Amino acid sequence: MTMTFDDLALAPAILKALAEAGYKTPTPIQAQSIPLLLQGRDLLGMAQTGTGKTASFALPLLHRLAANPRPAPKNGARVLVLAPTRELVSQIADGFEAFGSHLNFSVTTIFGGVSQFHQVNALQDGVDIIVAAPGRLLDLIEQGLCDLSNLEALVLDEADQMLDMGFAKPIEKIVAATPGERHTILFSATMPKSIAALVDSLLSDPAKVEIAPPSTTVDRIEQTVMFLDAEHKKAALLSLLSAPDVGQAVVFTLQKNIANEVCSHITEAGITAEALHGNKSQGQRERALEAFREGRARVLVATDIAARGIDVDTVTHVVNHDLPSLPEAYVHRIGRTGRAGRSGRAITLCDAEQRAWLHDVERTIGRALTVHENHEWHCEKARYSTARAPVLGGGPVKKIKEPKVRERKVWTEEEKAAARAAAMANRAN
Repeated sequence: MTMTFDDLALAPAILKALAEAGYKTPTPIQAQSIPLLLQGRDLLGMAQTGTGKTASFALPLLHRLAANPRPAPKNGARVLVLAPTRELVSQIADGFEAFGSHLNFSVTTIFGGVSQFHQVNALQDGVDIIVAAPGRLLDLIEQGLCDLSNLEALVLDEADQMLDMGFAKPIEKIVAATPGERHTILFSATMPKSIAALVDSLLSDPAKVEIAPPSTTVDRIEQTVMFLDAEHKKAALLSLLSAPDVGQAVVFTLQKNIANEVCSHITEAGITAEALHGNKSQGQRERALEAFREGRARVLVATDIAARGIDVDTVTHVVNHDLPSLPEAYVHRIGRTGRAGRSGRAITLCDAEQRAWLHDVERTIGRALTVHENHEWHCEKARYSTARAPVLGGGPVKKIKEPKVRERKVWTEEEKAAARAAAMANRAN
């Protein structure tokens, strides 16, 4: 018998919002997580994006607020959700508002790239739910503008990406500002040692729910690799994007400046494209995503920081203009296609310098990518390269030259006297 949301004993107002949105059957991660969270259990959820994780924690937390109404603490919140990027923060907040459309509660977002003025104002009277990126939230805590001492529940979403982005220390400081007695929920797509350590330090006797092991990729996605020289990547990319079967595509680059260059190259060829990366202002990022979601831009060129914030079901292709330096990021990248039951294609452009990274990706996903040789730029040298992986920041590994050591001159007494005489003569002149 198929489970429905009515079977989960959620508040009637939440069930009404779900019905109005057309949600009837919970996804596997929702069906397994929600009952445990309604019981108040700490939870470790292992699932990739696109599996319905937001509703997995949003629905039981909204139920908690509805079942236990009380004023939000001044300058603080009852619930805090941490997420790695501004896009994901906004997306999660939108989810809370949609699922709680018939509830009386408040939610605010906190992230960098915009003035903190409105964020501070929202906090002054207290809010029920804060959805935040760690950096800006910690800034407000250290300024004495945010007080988490009365927090009831803490969620860390995409925890592995937050650690990859260097948020380990900010998270540690934020958690230290929360009560020891709290409901803690952690979701991660992968389980490296750093996440295992975080789970041990934050969660108390957690239940574990795992959907789609992180080492496997979506079967619906056809994954291929093209070996070529780096100088031919842009030409190959244009050829791929011009194919009639390409609807909307996400192109991933390793660096922000490359994203801008690739986006300009695509636009000059007559294909509508937008760039999305960390150097863009919040307004620019929101406009780029809106243009892509609405179909006004056919291509989105992004760096890894934006990978998990792109939630557009109509993406038919993902193209890796550059391989990611972390193999786990490959799984998150290609997860932008093949969504909502659709098929998708992921194509990786690999040059000799990045061949080692491709090897790491294939080892992580447990399979070799299908090699596409039937193109004019195929390069056997790149395919069988044994070059070391490039150093982040660009360029191959360079050998550091040892500094030359000069022998120290030993002066005789006669030479010293002659030097002093010469110096006195110069001063006299």
